[in-house]
Amino acid sequence: MLDGILLERAGVPSASIVTDVFEVTGRAMAEQWGQPYYKFLVMPHPVANLAEGELDQRARELAPQVVKLLLEGQE
Repeated sequence: MLDGILLERAGVPSASIVTDVFEVTGRAMAEQWGQPYYKFLVMPHPVANLAEGELDQRARELAPQVVKLLLEGQE
């Protein structure tokens, strides 16, 4: 989250992704860094124990949202 926020501040489009158990934490971090409306993506938790194929599937499902966020930006 912080990397995405700082990149956006520097004018570099970014797409931060957190798992659902960290959504509230992500929102709190965005507010703490002065970006209460910072857009980020949420995916199901957990990630660490997924097999490579499962990770690939999640990435495929999330990719269109990443592209959309990058193209639309934070405005």
